[in-house]
Amino acid sequence: MTAHAPTHDLVVRNARGILTGLRGAAERRTGDLRIRDGRIAQIGDVPALPGDRVLDARGGVVTPGLISTHHHLFQSMLKGVPSAIDAPLETWLRLVPTSYWNRLDEDALQTAALVGMAELLLSGCTTVADHHYLFADSYRYDPAAVLFETADRLGLRLVLARGGTTRTRAFDTDDILPTPTEPLDVMLRRVGDLVSRYHDPSPDSRRRIVIAPNTPTWGVTPDELRELAHAARAMGIGLHSHLSETGNYVRYCREIHNMRPVQFVAEHGWTGPDVWFAHLVHLDHSEIAILAETGTGMAHCPQSNCRLGSGIAPAPDLDRLGGRVSLAVDGAASNEACDMAAEMHCAWMVHRATHGAAAIRCEDVLRWSTAGGARVLGLPDLGTVAEGQVADLVVHGLDQPRHAGLFDPLIAPVASGAGSVRHVLSAGRPVVVDGAIPGLDLPALLRHARAVVTRIARQEDLVC
Repeated sequence: MTAHAPTHDLVVRNARGILTGLRGAAERRTGDLRIRDGRIAQIGDVPALPGDRVLDARGGVVTPGLISTHHHLFQSMLKGVPSAIDAPLETWLRLVPTSYWNRLDEDALQTAALVGMAELLLSGCTTVADHHYLFADSYRYDPAAVLFETADRLGLRLVLARGGTTRTRAFDTDDILPTPTEPLDVMLRRVGDLVSRYHDPSPDSRRRIVIAPNTPTWGVTPDELRELAHAARAMGIGLHSHLSETGNYVRYCREIHNMRPVQFVAEHGWTGPDVWFAHLVHLDHSEIAILAETGTGMAHCPQSNCRLGSGIAPAPDLDRLGGRVSLAVDGAASNEACDMAAEMHCAWMVHRATHGAAAIRCEDVLRWSTAGGARVLGLPDLGTVAEGQVADLVVHGLDQPRHAGLFDPLIAPVASGAGSVRHVLSAGRPVVVDGAIPGLDLPALLRHARAVVTRIARQEDLVC
């Protein structure tokens, strides 16, 4: 008998270093990694065993797979709409998603999901929470099935934040078709169906469902908000929505409910470790304290907030209080991209611009993008490079001119401002190899995407 039976493990060798997503002395490590049965079995001095497969990370930096905690994948076919390029959020909502939602047939959604997920993967993202709120009775397809099937094809983990509203938000024009609404009992029945079909509560889940009304202020009534929270907890799923993205959220809650938005949602059962909100730009100190004390999470979307002129969320303040902070790209129509590397760089920059050069470190931003995302989404086996954790990993290459001269190569994924992803592993399975997605004809996809955009832009009648 030989000393070692063949293992068929994957060993990642020769990286310049590992940024783990952990805090303190553990945030940086060196050495190689052994991956066995989709998990990290060993880090450091990893001896060769018969049957090992080797991934050469020579010169690169290893991080956990990035986790985007708030997205709208359908918007990948709605980038750069000319009439809305300089519009603030409320006008932008009318001119983009509300004006174009009824033109998204199954091919358009599938193409948008493929484009968006491919961009996420190629920037090192392995898990995405997609807030999809377009479930119209007029659709002749199942949006949830399209999104999950596309994620499975590319090897991404998908948390579907199943959105919707029971009442439509009024705009100052009658020439557009409002986004779909549904009675609360219908919404809950449909969410329950998705839970039975897709939801996996395991700590390394590839498929999750959460309840996600578009906003807790305008999208449902206060009583419905309480009922949604009760129903989600009865089903064992999470809660998600937008909150305090602009000052209008604050003004509305003060005028209608005589309290600030975070106080309002807390009064209606929408705080706790099973809840996270996108944006949270306009918070006061008392609201930050509520979020931290209750464990309510933040999906920080700095590029979208900058693009729409909404402001900068106090993510470092919440982080310092021990709150749950994560990073997200938001929809491509309010960001013009789905690039997590660019999102990290923006987060690093905007907080230094407003609070000084020592306000935030590259390691902090990487942690928000990995361990923070896993914590917000309730996926404890993801988000860090440590023995026993799932091997969702990224090898960031440093072979581009922009990386020349780096005295500290481990800051490159955040500080360089542009990803150079060489390899991505999802539970140890390669989903990006040498900067390409196996089995995906990217030029053909982009040609088809251009045709879809042309059709959406020219189409005048409801087709789906």
